[in-house]
Amino acid sequence: MKNIKDAVTFNELKWDTEFFGVSSSKAILHRPLTLQEWDELKKRFKEYKYISIMNKHSEPINAQLIGKDTSAFLADVNMQFEKKIVSSNEMPTNVTIQQILEKNEQIIQISDFQFSKFTEDPELAKRGGDKIYRQWLINSFGQPDKFYALSRNENGDINGFILFSYSDGSCVIELIAVSKKETKGGIGTSLFKAVEQAAHQRGYSKIKVGTQVRNMGAINFYHKVGCKQIGCHQVYHLWNS
Repeated sequence: MKNIKDAVTFNELKWDTEFFGVSSSKAILHRPLTLQEWDELKKRFKEYKYISIMNKHSEPINAQLIGKDTSAFLADVNMQFEKKIVSSNEMPTNVTIQQILEKNEQIIQISDFQFSKFTEDPELAKRGGDKIYRQWLINSFGQPDKFYALSRNENGDINGFILFSYSDGSCVIELIAVSKKETKGGIGTSLFKAVEQAAHQRGYSKIKVGTQVRNMGAINFYHKVGCKQIGCHQVYHLWNS
């Protein structure tokens, strides 16, 4: 197919295949597809039980093709945010940055994420979707390319964290959580400022983060700390019988 590489990125999801126990893949649609490109992509879909289809920028043409020709359903609308780092902040006194962090049960215990396509999709939910973020954290411990911003209370206990990494010239926030036991505000803001400072010190000029469209708390938070929305991507799940 002509220019298929600039139209679609298609990858087998080996980790997901092993975790969920079904052959899994992901298709990222970068621009409106031609009928020929779409027909070729549909042939690839038949090779897998589960396919995650990201329609970047929610292109209407692609949405129509998916809706008319497949049984895929809209599982998520991913909101992408970015903040340009224009100056250095002072590191908040209650936050530390750690690399190659050893496994920490306090972090795992406060990682209660309300919004997740892994639990809202019944097929993924029954295959252990509620354990995805826990496993994500476990896999990040001890890794040299994973960083943690850790907030601690007066007793020295962790009351919030941000897991982040660096990719393609940007600092990428992967997961953020604050303990539900905390009544004082400002923990999330302190964590974000600490990540911003750490990224600035390493010479990075922007922070990227994504969240679900239904997670209004997160969306409002990212606006509050100075992020701007740069993308809105539909995510469809297709299950083959």
